[in-house]
Amino acid sequence: MTTNIASPPARVALLNKVPEVTVYFWVIKILCTSVGESFADYINETLGFGLVNTTVLFGVALVAALAYQFRTRAYTPWIYWLTVVLVSVEGTLLTDNLTDGHDVPLWISSTVFTVLLIAVFGAWYARERTLSIHAINTTSREGWYWLTILVTFALGTALGDWTVELTGWSPGASILLPLGLIALCLVAWKAGINPVLTFWVAFVLTRPLGANIGDYLASERSEGGLGLGTLWPSVGFLVAILAVVVYLTATRIDRIEAVPDSAA
Repeated sequence: MTTNIASPPARVALLNKVPEVTVYFWVIKILCTSVGESFADYINETLGFGLVNTTVLFGVALVAALAYQFRTRAYTPWIYWLTVVLVSVEGTLLTDNLTDGHDVPLWISSTVFTVLLIAVFGAWYARERTLSIHAINTTSREGWYWLTILVTFALGTALGDWTVELTGWSPGASILLPLGLIALCLVAWKAGINPVLTFWVAFVLTRPLGANIGDYLASERSEGGLGLGTLWPSVGFLVAILAVVVYLTATRIDRIEAVPDSAA
């Protein structure tokens, strides 16, 4: 995907802090969203931590990961994807706290997070004149990037749960809608629709896709799932993420080493 961007402001220049958007990016992103659903449920429900304690636990871990991520000067796969996993869990818990802890209807959560995401995009663009992930090469842009990701995870959780609530679909069938919409984003991108727009729409949609996959694996067979529970899918997803991250670290095939001022 290519788009014109403005030159970065005169601030601390970094190499691009995020990976190239390859098939590996989308694979790990979906795995991270699945972990966000299944691992949060495992800690909260199976281990009995409760929503508030689980949110605080992962919030602390996320702050620590972000602090390390911001200290790096280039994309480093292990800390970047660890941060994404923690953001996915925390984003899930934000919506779960509103829904389960405060009885906020999912349509309200979906609306609020949609408005918030639009506001974040507006502020990001007003400040940086670009929303491209090929230009996350200043501390300011990285801050906007991670804030956007947190909101997309919360929004994706709310939209996914609301869709299942409205349709009453089984866990398996509920996978098809976000999967189909992501396929439409791919078609739109191939047809020349704005790459930044299609990227972020697909990014939001991977959250309900991954969550629905996690629900399908964890739900009882009587409910249309595979009955695997939340622990083993979480372990499997984390092992898969680790394997791909090790591969990317060794091959360096997803690195954007430098970004010309005229392209991203």
